[in-house]
Amino acid sequence: MRARSLLAAAAIGYLLGTFPTADLVARRASAGRVDLRRSGSGNPGTMNAVNVLGAKAGAAVLVGDLGKGALASVVGGAVAGPVGAHVGGSASVIGHCYPAWNGFRGGKGVAASVGQCLVTFPAYLPIDLAVGAATAAMPWWRQRAFGATMVSSACWVAGGVVWWRRGWNNGWGPTPSAALPIAAAVSSAVIAERFAAGQRSHHHDHHRDHHRDDHRDDHDQHEG
Repeated sequence: MRARSLLAAAAIGYLLGTFPTADLVARRASAGRVDLRRSGSGNPGTMNAVNVLGAKAGAAVLVGDLGKGALASVVGGAVAGPVGAHVGGSASVIGHCYPAWNGFRGGKGVAASVGQCLVTFPAYLPIDLAVGAATAAMPWWRQRAFGATMVSSACWVAGGVVWWRRGWNNGWGPTPSAALPIAAAVSSAVIAERFAAGQRSHHHDHHRDHHRDDHRDDHDQHEG
């Protein structure tokens, strides 16, 4: 029965995570003319929405993605208790990053993970936001989004271990247990893989474009 409840929490969390927030916002904001997966950085997330569609659209994507992670954690907790909240939250990050209905090509999962943290680890949320703000304020880190996100993720996992081992108060969240750092680590690993995949895609596109330019130059010289 316990395993069945946790599976239900995971399935519901995943389904909530696949909700296409950025696609719907882009469709509404541009009257269907813009697909964020084919515009800007190609990432269906907050920053690409800001850059392509403006701050209002970006804010809508942010709120929607935060809401997915938070709602999945709440529902997971209702279905399977405290551990279910962690399972549902991490499952929503997985669903956001790998939506089955879109060829498993989703966003990077950062906002959804913040929603997860809001519900399952509220005591740490101010620290998480402070770490994020500090890295965003530094030009060196701002140019290294992957590194900044990994620093924030490492702090999240470490914080989970500390709160669990010391039994510290967790605000309105579930009592800290081993599930807290484990869920943080799972979500962080998924986010890291999505960032790495994005970098691999960027390098591949750059190499392809460079090769095409070299081929064009050779052709022009031959024609000349």
